[in-house]
Amino acid sequence: MLNPATRSIEEPARTLQVSAEYDVLVVGGGPSGLTAALAAAEDGLRVGLIESRSFVGGNMTIGLPVLGFLGQKGNQIIDGLPEKFIQRLRTERDGASEHRPCPLHMGITLVEPEAVKTVALDMLTEAGVDVTFYTFFAGVVMDGDTIRGVITESKSGRTAILAKVVIDCTGDADVAYQAGVPTEKGNANGGMQPPTLMFCMAGVDTEKLRTSIATEKRTYLTDFIPAEYFGQNNQFIVVGLRELIAKAQEERGLHIPNERTIIITGLKKGEVWINMTRVTGTDGTDAKSLTNGEIEGRHQIDDIVTYLINYVPGFEHAHFTKTAPFIGIRETRRIVGQYMMTQEDVLSCRHFDDSIAVASYPIDIHRPSDEGCTLIWCGDCYDIPYGSLVPQKVSNLLVAGRSISATHEAMGAIRVMATCMAMGEAAGRAAKISVRGNRAPADIDIDELRRQQLEHGVYLRNPDGTRATPLGGREKAA
Repeated sequence: MLNPATRSIEEPARTLQVSAEYDVLVVGGGPSGLTAALAAAEDGLRVGLIESRSFVGGNMTIGLPVLGFLGQKGNQIIDGLPEKFIQRLRTERDGASEHRPCPLHMGITLVEPEAVKTVALDMLTEAGVDVTFYTFFAGVVMDGDTIRGVITESKSGRTAILAKVVIDCTGDADVAYQAGVPTEKGNANGGMQPPTLMFCMAGVDTEKLRTSIATEKRTYLTDFIPAEYFGQNNQFIVVGLRELIAKAQEERGLHIPNERTIIITGLKKGEVWINMTRVTGTDGTDAKSLTNGEIEGRHQIDDIVTYLINYVPGFEHAHFTKTAPFIGIRETRRIVGQYMMTQEDVLSCRHFDDSIAVASYPIDIHRPSDEGCTLIWCGDCYDIPYGSLVPQKVSNLLVAGRSISATHEAMGAIRVMATCMAMGEAAGRAAKISVRGNRAPADIDIDELRRQQLEHGVYLRNPDGTRATPLGGREKAA
């Protein structure tokens, strides 16, 4: 019934049917959700995954390369299930490149978006994960401070799904937030990194682009990436060409809300993905703000295409082909967990006794207040502690992906996809141990979790920086 005075509607109580019950329920099918579900299902648990879209893969399907597999010393520091996924992409669909060293991003792994969707779903169904698409998370089922399941909305109506452990892989801490977990958003002023609507162009002479940068160093300056890099790599990322953008803006009055040209070559000949739209002020947890972000992102594409075709070598005969299926969000909510990762943890290459993954990507923040970007490297690797995946106040819940417990600055480092996949694998395995041991995720044996991680090929470090082995030994650090 409508209350005209308060402009509110009182919705009558109703009884919801339980549509499914699982040992482990993963909410969100992006990079972290994919590996969380696979890890949880390893030894026969009933695992469900719900996803609001019609496919899994998340940001791996929008034209971005996967960053984070390689460390700042050139060694591979993400292994286990993420590596198995890339291997299947590569061997079955020719849908992934090797892990290529990059002076700016440490390492890049190019993936084909459509292949990601197919291979990810194949792996989930083969593992016995019950995947349900077109299903929105709408609320939580709580018993005191314990989460018992979630409420969903779909074409089938409003129903409940129960689970012994829930893993929030929404990227926005949606489940944790609704369950009452304390969360933070943005920097000290609430500013969040602006999102980008990726788009694709075809007919690009990538060889001309590559050789132009490699041979005309002073004309086509790039950020942090020496021209020699382009002389050695046929597939690459371009970040820079600031002078060309400035020239295009001056001569044509183009609106380009980014001071850098960011071009990512695709796996298909002549195809590139463009990471240059920038929609400042978009809140990825607000539907209207997201809508406005999509609208503004599309408006920005025409001027960026005009710039590329008229000013960047190799684009003379290129044409626009498609936009990504959704706008790419860099930052929204982060939980407050048992431990909050900080900038100091990243820059000091900190080791944690409860480490469940190793990362090396630099602090990379697209600043909310201007068109620039902050990049800070630590020189090596840093650990991600299990305590950052375990929220405060709510039991039987784990969080994986960019919304773990970390400060704005630390989140700028751990948000890339290979790292998120590694966190998802750890969360799925922790959920499995929780169910098998009939204890809350916060109370599981961390040594047992680390042992299982190592047995499944996960890269973990000893306190002295050497790679840990399943039997407690050491491998020489790369």
